[in-house]
Amino acid sequence: MAEGELKLLGTWSSPFVTRVKMMLEQKGLSYEYIEQDISNKSELLLRHNPIYKKVPVLIHGDRDICESLVILQYIDENWPKTGPPVLPVDPYERAIARFWAMYIDDKLLSSFIGILKATTEEAKAEKIADTHVALELLEGAFKKCSAGKDFFGGDSIGYLDVTLGSFTVWIRVLENISGAKLLDETKVPLLVEWEKRFLTVDYVNKVLPSVERLEEYGRALRLRITG
Repeated sequence: MAEGELKLLGTWSSPFVTRVKMMLEQKGLSYEYIEQDISNKSELLLRHNPIYKKVPVLIHGDRDICESLVILQYIDENWPKTGPPVLPVDPYERAIARFWAMYIDDKLLSSFIGILKATTEEAKAEKIADTHVALELLEGAFKKCSAGKDFFGGDSIGYLDVTLGSFTVWIRVLENISGAKLLDETKVPLLVEWEKRFLTVDYVNKVLPSVERLEEYGRALRLRITG
């Protein structure tokens, strides 16, 4: 292991924090997790992420690394011999993985937030439709990236698996809140099967929050957002 102890600043409900936990667990790295209150930001958080003032933040010795996708790449590159590579080795495949990771955090996340914020059935239906479109595009990405294997990363969990997989519990929560099926086997059968395999992995289950706890949080968040 590279020199320097690891600390992770995060909040339990954040999928961005969850994905960092997944990769740290996958690599078998020891780290101290420090829960943060985003409504009352700690001096530690403000010191290590003075620009965005948000989580996750990985502290490695005297270095701080911010933004979840950047942190994932840092972990993979800093500990290349610990476990299988998470990012593809081939430069083109690596670029494709980065593209779809940004797509997940842009288009898919925005449709999720839209479902949570919707105050009319019409607005909710629009955001559910946006989510289906985004997931159908990711179905195509999975088919291409996996090349017929179990995960986006091939035989083992990779960068896109962790990126999308961090949202799996939130998908269930949004389905319960909205009453709509988002990960629908009639629309995205490959992703449905991928999710089943992904959720059997021990270190994934170790870090994912429970659906019950996250749903309680999600419903309270929706009340605050919609008034």
